Amino acid sequence: MITSYNLQGMGDVLVIILAPNAAEQTVTTNGQVTRIQDAATQATTGFNIAGVGAQLGLTDVQGQVVLDADQVDQVNSLLAEAGFEDRLTVSPSKLVIGRVEKMTAHPDSDHLHVTTTTVGEGKTLQIVSGSPNMREGIKVVVAQPGTMMPSGALIWDGALRGVQSSGMIVSGRELQLPAAPDKPGVLVLPEDFGEVGAVFDFDKAQNLYTDHLVDTNY
Repeated sequence: MITSYNLQGMGDVLVIILAPNAAEQTVTTNGQVTRIQDAATQATTGFNIAGVGAQLGLTDVQGQVVLDADQVDQVNSLLAEAGFEDRLTVSPSKLVIGRVEKMTAHPDSDHLHVTTTTVGEGKTLQIVSGSPNMREGIKVVVAQPGTMMPSGALIWDGALRGVQSSGMIVSGRELQLPAAPDKPGVLVLPEDFGEVGAVFDFDKAQNLYTDHLVDTNY
């Protein structure tokens, strides 16, 4: 679940994204709640809820927000009042620390690599990357499917040149970290930055490049 709010940019609307936009969608509005569904499967792909910024304490937020348990309970009450059966659960950020366990050449590219990357709790993802500093064993930042990047870009499952890729191994530039180099290359985290599977800590990462704690010579 991806949730965002921007009073100045979009008005007093909480945007909830549960899945990628379908080719054909149906939209139903009951009161302040609008549900978006996949027209073919009837699966709910998102909600827009109007007039809840003050109620949820979001009026100062500009962008992605991770709702806590109390906020999710309030949203579920609004869904019920609007006559929708969907119920949401607390969803922590899917931008996490990972480790590249294996790397092989892409079968249809001379610069892409296919990685097997662990993201904690025994979970591994196949992620295709073209980063020149990719190698086995490094600790990295992984945008799992269902991640909103600082730019607002959404990361979902996909394929690169015919090979499935579940998410993205990201660069400091894509994380908008201070002094991150303006060139391709994943952020290789120091070993003591955090545990594999932990949510990426933006505050802790602010000095990675300014204090030369990561290698940019590749």
